[in-house]
Amino acid sequence: MHLDPAHLLSPERLSPLYREPSAAVKAKTSDRISADFARVIAVSPLVVLATGGPNGLDCSPRGDVGQVVYVQDEKTLLLPDRPGNNRIDSVRNILASPSVALIFLVPGVSESFRVNGTAQITTDPALLARFAYKGQLPRSLFVIHVEEAYLHCGRALLRSEVWNAAKHVSSEVLPNFVQMLRDQTKLNLPDDALVIEDR
Repeated sequence: MHLDPAHLLSPERLSPLYREPSAAVKAKTSDRISADFARVIAVSPLVVLATGGPNGLDCSPRGDVGQVVYVQDEKTLLLPDRPGNNRIDSVRNILASPSVALIFLVPGVSESFRVNGTAQITTDPALLARFAYKGQLPRSLFVIHVEEAYLHCGRALLRSEVWNAAKHVSSEVLPNFVQMLRDQTKLNLPDDALVIEDR
């Protein structure tokens, strides 16, 4: 796709296109997890984790039964790395470059919550034991050091109506994901090929 250079956005052209953020938007960023922020984290079963490394960027959804991320203190979050597909893109990226970003989602709530910071990865048995689920330990634990924390307005989720059950996509409309993977890879994959690996 060819883009006309005359219409490519440059830093000098930002002001005419985007107005200054409001005073509330400018003031909303904190460098720590407040009591209110901790309450949001406690009811969020889904977080999207963004990382970057030598091979580019990665954005990975992380979900759990109930709470997915835990507040250790006002500057530290803990994210258990549960068994998954073993690509470990996020793990490799954090080991190469510790910067991370997270978006927390709460079912039925339009607003989201965001955290930016750095991460380390530990396999300390005592820490992992705190997050055992059905007798199984996480493979590792992401220790996230908070640099920025702020609420995000609900416009995107309101526009998309993602929580509106009447707008959920029927399986008759959406192609079967396993079949799409079979078409792509030409492999004879079982019906549960995309089910989380627990070994």
